[in-house]
Amino acid sequence: MPSVTVTYAVLVAAIFFEVIGTTLLKQAEQFTRLWPTVFSLAAYGVAFYLLSIVLKTMPVGIAYAIWSGLGIVFVSIIGVVVFRQSLDWPAIAGLLLIVIGIVIVNLFSSSVGH
Repeated sequence: MPSVTVTYAVLVAAIFFEVIGTTLLKQAEQFTRLWPTVFSLAAYGVAFYLLSIVLKTMPVGIAYAIWSGLGIVFVSIIGVVVFRQSLDWPAIAGLLLIVIGIVIVNLFSSSVGH
């Protein structure tokens, strides 16, 4: 059984590849551009494989909440920085609430498996 540190490292890698896949999905322009499409699908494949490893030691609900929540936050940041998209205050507040929720789950939930 992997340690908590290894589980979180694999989860971070899964989040990284999911963010890359989503960013490339924008570049794929509805799957009309070959290489961004290929790399996006490959990144998603790696992300899901890594997430499946995490699910051996972490409950699916907790893992998915962390994976999707941080993915949303990082993709939103990339949208602002790379694609020059803007976020209004309600969007920023919602993203902060996602981060707060993830912190609460990780610090106080016995479901995480510390």
